[in-house]
Amino acid sequence: MPSAPTFAFEPALREKKAGDGHRDFPGRGLLINILRVFHIGGLAGLSAVVLGGAGGAAQWGGTMLISGLGIIALDAWANPFYFRQVKGLGTLLKIALVVLLVVWEPGRLALFWFVLVFSVLLSHAPGSLRHRQLF
Repeated sequence: MPSAPTFAFEPALREKKAGDGHRDFPGRGLLINILRVFHIGGLAGLSAVVLGGAGGAAQWGGTMLISGLGIIALDAWANPFYFRQVKGLGTLLKIALVVLLVVWEPGRLALFWFVLVFSVLLSHAPGSLRHRQLF
């Protein structure tokens, strides 16, 4: 099962192919996981805004945006083809939809469920689909 190292002392399990352009550094996986904690925290807060009528849409959306941009930056750095693949373009679409969700209050509930379902489908799609290069 290919993956990047999570900790500095773990070897990379993905075999490096000559010319594939992938890069890595010790601790990248750990850094992404820390960013994911904040990202999921932002999702929980935004869920409370949308489903429970709580306040703070901009703050929780900002938490999701900043942590998500960090994850994207690390993924795009590691994989130069990221924004040419389904997962990279799908992620850009998710960012746009979450921004719309934060600023367009009447459409929040529908957008929330759409983005949630879209995110799960994209995250758990087969690698052959997620990594498909579109151009």
